[in-house]
Amino acid sequence: MTGGLGPGLLGPRFDDKSITRQKIRPGTVRRIIPYALRHRWSLLFLALTTAFDAAVTATSPLILKMIIDDGILPGKLAVVVWLSATIAALALVNAFMLYMQAWFSGRIGEGLVYDLRTSLFEHLQRQPIAFFTRAQTGSLVSRVSTDINGARQAVTTLLTQTISAVLTLVLVLAAMFYLSWQIALASLFLVPLVLLPGRLIGRRLQRLAREGMRLDAEMGSMSNERFNVSGAMLVKLYGRPEDETASFSQKAGRRRDITITEIVYARMFVVAVATLTSLTTALVYGLGGSLAVDGTLALGTLVALVTLLLRLYGPVGQLAGMQMELMRALVSFDRVFEVLDLEPLIAEKPGARSLPVGDFGAQAPDIEFSGVSFRYPSAEDVSLESLESHRARVSEQTDDTWILRDLSFVAPAGKLTALVGPSGAGKSTITQLVPRMYDVLEGSVRVGGHEIKDLTLQSLRDTIGVVTQDAHLFHDTIRANLLYARPDAAEQDLVEACLSARIWDTIASLPDGLDTVVGDRGYRLSGGEKQRVALARLLLKSPPVVVLDEATAHLDSESEAAIQRALKTALTDRTSIVIAHRLSTVREADQIIVIDGGRIRERGTHEELLVTDGLYAELYRTQFALQKSGSEPADGDTLQVKTSGTA
Repeated sequence: MTGGLGPGLLGPRFDDKSITRQKIRPGTVRRIIPYALRHRWSLLFLALTTAFDAAVTATSPLILKMIIDDGILPGKLAVVVWLSATIAALALVNAFMLYMQAWFSGRIGEGLVYDLRTSLFEHLQRQPIAFFTRAQTGSLVSRVSTDINGARQAVTTLLTQTISAVLTLVLVLAAMFYLSWQIALASLFLVPLVLLPGRLIGRRLQRLAREGMRLDAEMGSMSNERFNVSGAMLVKLYGRPEDETASFSQKAGRRRDITITEIVYARMFVVAVATLTSLTTALVYGLGGSLAVDGTLALGTLVALVTLLLRLYGPVGQLAGMQMELMRALVSFDRVFEVLDLEPLIAEKPGARSLPVGDFGAQAPDIEFSGVSFRYPSAEDVSLESLESHRARVSEQTDDTWILRDLSFVAPAGKLTALVGPSGAGKSTITQLVPRMYDVLEGSVRVGGHEIKDLTLQSLRDTIGVVTQDAHLFHDTIRANLLYARPDAAEQDLVEACLSARIWDTIASLPDGLDTVVGDRGYRLSGGEKQRVALARLLLKSPPVVVLDEATAHLDSESEAAIQRALKTALTDRTSIVIAHRLSTVREADQIIVIDGGRIRERGTHEELLVTDGLYAELYRTQFALQKSGSEPADGDTLQVKTSGTA
């Protein structure tokens, strides 16, 4: 598949029936109208300029007839000069109208792109975390960029061509019937034959366009994953560059075959239209010539009819070709609307109120889990098959496993609550439920006595600060990454946050200081430095509720000790839920909750749980023994071990 011209002259065979045979959903055209009507005045002026161009197209042959019949044949030079000047004046005015047509067309097209792109981006921002764990990044980027550019073509080029073609067709036919109804009828005879190929080929091209867009998205996802630092390193360390190239080459080869097929079909259509136009022209020459010989038709009228005929099949060919272009453009709209129709799983209920932080006074709110049961949503609830790898769901089975069952506890206001337990116990899931990354299926989560589903998402997330094990940094400066937490923070605020996170000395030693670019996902920083920048960002936000999901996991013992001193001050009087990598934080916790199998096995302080001699004591002795032997505990030996999606 990587060489040659593909499997056939008319294009590739399709194996992905569910994708390539997917049809455009009913109502797609109707949904475009509101976006277009936002630019109604530009559309009106576009229609006027297009109408003027169509009128000039139909009028010029009539003036040519007058030049021949009323000027050249009678020998009236003044008539010839005057009518020629009229044609020149019309050409100049039409040139200006065509310029305005291009301006209005561009304004409408780019306005539509702006409206659709911002709507789609905003809609994607409202999707839950579960959506992004399934959707391919390249597929999302393709919808926001490539597909919307295809949608622009439908409203600009196709809209302009449609108006122009229809008006020109009507005016030219009117002029032809005015000159000779016999020739006009003969010319119309072959029009349906010109339109038929476009309709037949358009259906095929719709499938090809959808398949091509899917392959573009797959190549985009593959490039995105292999060209970031982590992906590139993985490919090199495992010695797989040639395999990756072969895989990409296969996708690119298939995309090439589809494009070749599209070109072949488009060319077949052009040849068909040109052939039918030539046949019709020959018919008009024969019929018109015989009428002219009999004296029924004037010479100027015959010349005008031939000119009009050539201008008739231009718009007819355009309309036929637009059937193909429209099908491809509608695929773009359909793919965009498909995402816009996906309702976010996490949404504010009507009348949601802001979390009244002022009611808490100087004390942070408590957090209460009451009878909480949770399992992760199914793919059908959070994502679209076309946004995932088309192989992802082939062998996937529905997982109805409960991650949490009947979980109840209170994280006291202003106190530190630690979550410990074996891998897959559900600890990270608990921390994701607090800022409402997911919704519980049974029970409730309350912050300061308020059910979080009754609160606005903005006020809830303003109240809660989170640092995860793999904290994300944008490919920007340290300053920009810190200001993401509080855009109006002063320089001194940034310095104080970095000092508290024990990262300022490192930043100050860099040539560009706070203006140092951290690289893709912060890869220019060490794991400990990256984590401390994330902690500084949290401290800058200064939320009353803090959630730390293995926030010190990447730090060495010395750095962690420094961070623990900073956190001891930073977490004072804040409600904190912490999943810790080592015992240093856990031992100081006001409350330790031991999670196992999605349920609470034990709770109490460090000393109380050791006396109980249960699961916590067992995990503690395991880690203590490893530390005593001088070796760092492996993930399976720590008080908690995180597994993807369930830890």
